[in-house]
Amino acid sequence: MSTARQDHAVQVALEAEHPDTIETRLWLEEHEWLYGLLRSDDNVSPTFRFPDLISACVSLVFLHDGAATRIFDFLGTQLVLRPPLTPRRRESMWRQQYELLLAVQRSPANRHPNPKFQLDQLTTACVALCRQLDEPDAIVLRQARLNMAERSARWRSPPNA
Repeated sequence: MSTARQDHAVQVALEAEHPDTIETRLWLEEHEWLYGLLRSDDNVSPTFRFPDLISACVSLVFLHDGAATRIFDFLGTQLVLRPPLTPRRRESMWRQQYELLLAVQRSPANRHPNPKFQLDQLTTACVALCRQLDEPDAIVLRQARLNMAERSARWRSPPNA
């Protein structure tokens, strides 16, 4: 079985197991930063995991107007200069934040004649942009709490409310 088919099979299995999360990949540098945040003494009560931390980064980028512009600016000026075969780590994010990135991936800015960026690059850009914030660890953990509270409220509300 080809690697692409294996990856797709894993994606389908993960979605069936956790339908509210979507698999993505993070470039190594950003993954290492989030891993440090995951293991930090500040990540307590509850201890947030990668889907929470990645989704918090995506949410933070989309809090401000021009999120897509900021993402493509990072991709076109910084990420594009990294070696294209940079290792990536497989992780997950919450579906709500994935939908935000999917809209950017399908936008005219990601179509011909512009270069085509993939989900892992868009996700990595959001994490990298958050790393540039003042006190990024505290801000990302705060956003993870806000996202969790929003998800919990949505799950508790009746389906047609």
